[in-house]
Amino acid sequence: MDTLQKNIAILSELNETERTITPCNNRSLPSVEAVKTIIQLVKMIVFPGYFDKQQTNQGFRSYHIGVNMEQLSAVLKEQIALALLFDHDCESTVQQQAEEFTMQFIDRLPEIKRILFTDVVAIYDNDPAVHNYSEVIFCYPVVQTMLHYRVAHELHRMQVPILPRIITEKAHSATGIDIHPGAEIGEYFAIDHGTGVVIGETCIIGNHVTLYQGVTLGAKNFQVDDSGRPVNVPRHPIIGDHVTVYANSTILGRVTIGHDTVIGGNIWLTHSVPPHSRILQSKAQSVSFTDGLGI
Repeated sequence: MDTLQKNIAILSELNETERTITPCNNRSLPSVEAVKTIIQLVKMIVFPGYFDKQQTNQGFRSYHIGVNMEQLSAVLKEQIALALLFDHDCESTVQQQAEEFTMQFIDRLPEIKRILFTDVVAIYDNDPAVHNYSEVIFCYPVVQTMLHYRVAHELHRMQVPILPRIITEKAHSATGIDIHPGAEIGEYFAIDHGTGVVIGETCIIGNHVTLYQGVTLGAKNFQVDDSGRPVNVPRHPIIGDHVTVYANSTILGRVTIGHDTVIGGNIWLTHSVPPHSRILQSKAQSVSFTDGLGI
């Protein structure tokens, strides 16, 4: 019993790092479960009838969207307030800021819906295995990922702390697609299969871009300040319009991939390429082996 009590006392003490992270005493932190609720409500609002009760006419649809919108506003306001407290000292203006951010986000929902449907169209147009748009919405992990990303990106643009990262990391853990909420991604964006795709914070991606599984748009290196901390400067690729990057290719650094370019599979690229480029591997050589020499 003495061993238990001793270690409980030790583990209950705040260390210096914990004191730095939590400047406000006895406060609640943002809730991961509440964030799940936020995403589910947005999903039901932008894809009505798919993930909630079937809504057979405009009146029922308006009613259900209205109910979901009111709940979304309440939960989002609470979580934004907690996020603001998480990132700053206690402030008397937090509730007002949270209200303003919430209304800004609600005002962006029609645009989030519009651009998400361009992603659905892009996925449908890029995959002959899909039969209709509904199949894309119901089944394809990239739709889940992009819904999380589009929501998180709007909150990130408002400079809401921590919530955007929670939102995109939930999608990352569920789908294996890792998109930082700070990345800028245009319309008609498609990821086929998707597992292992990584898109860094300062990436800029144009319209009608398609990525395949295992693609990394990452940083080649990063700068550090005088104390050795990484400096947040543009360090990820810029991808032009109508670019396709095939499976397991890696593009690193602040390079520009010109529009209408195709990058083949398993490419390692650390320099810019002009528009209409075709970046491919050397042709495979056919070699005969005997007595197990090819193993």
